[in-house]
Amino acid sequence: MTAGPRPIREWRDITPAVFQEIRQRAEPAVLKGVVDDWPIVRAARAGQAGQYLRALAVSAPVPFMRAPPEVEGRLHYETAAAGRNFEQREAPLAVFLDQLEAERDKARPASLALQGMPAPERLPGFAEANRLTLLPPAIVPRLWIGNAAKVAIHHDPTENVACVAVGRRRFTLFPPEAVGDLYMGPFHQTPAGVQVSLVHLTAPDLERYPRFSKALDAAVTADLGPGDAVYIPYQWYHHVESLEPFNVLVNYWWDAAPAEAGSPWDAMMHAMMSLRLLPPDQRRAWRAMFDHYVFQTDGDPATHLPEEARGILGAPTAQSLAQMRRAVLERLKAGQVR
Repeated sequence: MTAGPRPIREWRDITPAVFQEIRQRAEPAVLKGVVDDWPIVRAARAGQAGQYLRALAVSAPVPFMRAPPEVEGRLHYETAAAGRNFEQREAPLAVFLDQLEAERDKARPASLALQGMPAPERLPGFAEANRLTLLPPAIVPRLWIGNAAKVAIHHDPTENVACVAVGRRRFTLFPPEAVGDLYMGPFHQTPAGVQVSLVHLTAPDLERYPRFSKALDAAVTADLGPGDAVYIPYQWYHHVESLEPFNVLVNYWWDAAPAEAGSPWDAMMHAMMSLRLLPPDQRRAWRAMFDHYVFQTDGDPATHLPEEARGILGAPTAQSLAQMRRAVLERLKAGQVR
C-alpha cells in the first residue's frame, strides 16, 4: 500500500539571499505569501481580478483549450496515447474571460484553460506592476488562466517559480529519478507540446500502471492560495490541479546553464539514435564512459592530467564550446553519427 505524497516544505519571509539557498538545495519549496503585495492578488481578494485583467488586456486573440464537461477537467489524450480530448480555440482575452464567467455557476462546466500567455505581449504593464523581486526582471512572466482543470504530469527543462494570483492550486511534484515509474507518453505526439504521463493522478489505474505507486511514495504536494508560490527545481515532474471556478497562475521559467553549451535535450535525442540501438555489450561500455566523463560519478576525470593537456576535459570557454559544436555539426552533416 502506497504512503502517498508528503507535504512540500514551506518557507516564509523569503529574500533573494534565502531564495538562492532554496535553489542550492534543489528541492521543491513553498514560498508562502511571497507575492501577497501584488495588485492582482489584492484584486482577487476583493473579487475584482477579472476587471483587473480586462483593464490591461490588448484586443489580439489568445489561444486556449476547451473541453466538454465529461472530461472533468483532465486535459489529456483522447485515447491511450493519441489525439486530444479538447479543442484549440482563439479569442481576445476579454472574450475568454466572458466564457469563463458563463461556465462559473454550472454544475458540470466545460473546461477552459489558457496556458503560458506571455504577459508583456498580452497584458502590457502587468509584469512591471506585479514583480517577483526574487528573479531578474528579464525573465518573462507567463499567465495560466482557467477554471477547475487538471494539467497532466509533465516536466519543464528549466527551473520554475509558479505564483498563485487568483483561486487555489494543488501541486504534486515528482523527482527526476521517478521517470521510470510515471509511464510517460510518446515524445512525438503530445496533447500540448510536452511529454505527459499516461496516468491520471486523481484517478490512477494501478493495475495497468503498477509502478506509479512507487512514484507516489516519492512525491511531494502542496495546496496554494493567492499570494503563495512554489519553486519547482530543474526537470522535476509536476501535476497541477486548479481548484476554483476562476484561477490565475503566473509562472517564471529560466535556465541557469550557459546557452553556448547547447541543448541537453538534443544530446539525448542524438544518444537515443546512436546509442539505444547498440548491442548490450556496447551500451554497457558507453554507459561507463558517460558516467565517467559526462556525469563524473568518479569525480573530475582530468585531475591526473596537466592543465595544458586537458583539452575538452578542462574548464570550458566560449571558444572551446563553439569549436566542439562546429565539430559535432560537421560530423552530423557528413552522416557520421557514430
